[in-house]
Amino acid sequence: MSGAPRPRPVRSLDTLVRVRRGLGTAPEPPRRLAVPDGMTAPLGCDAVAVPAGIGPLLMPRLPRVGCVYADEAHWWWLVPSDSDYALEWPAPVRYTRGAIVPDAVPVPDLIHRPDGTLPYTPPIPLYLALCRLTGTTPTWSRPISA
Repeated sequence: MSGAPRPRPVRSLDTLVRVRRGLGTAPEPPRRLAVPDGMTAPLGCDAVAVPAGIGPLLMPRLPRVGCVYADEAHWWWLVPSDSDYALEWPAPVRYTRGAIVPDAVPVPDLIHRPDGTLPYTPPIPLYLALCRLTGTTPTWSRPISA
């Protein structure tokens, strides 16, 4: 073995084009629940997805119901961004930042639109109603362990 440096492979434009093609196409942008026309979301939007069987039970338990979307398996409730801060939403609830709908799920249909311009369901009453329906103790009521 000699101490001479090994020659580096030459990178041509063809090589760079092949590498770029190998990376695939740009990913699709995430699919989000759309805020209806005429409404604004000044606090951003996240979504709380609940099994479809729980959805109808929540409606009468809430003082205000914002935009609600539904597909065959879930009802989706728009809440202000960061409504998961310091909360553990009870199972089987799924909290999604940015109100993103998973790729495997068809885009849900809007089934409830509130009066006014804000699309939100207040997150604390929604959280408490879900805790009650699922038999879960709210986060702030649980014993603290050392």
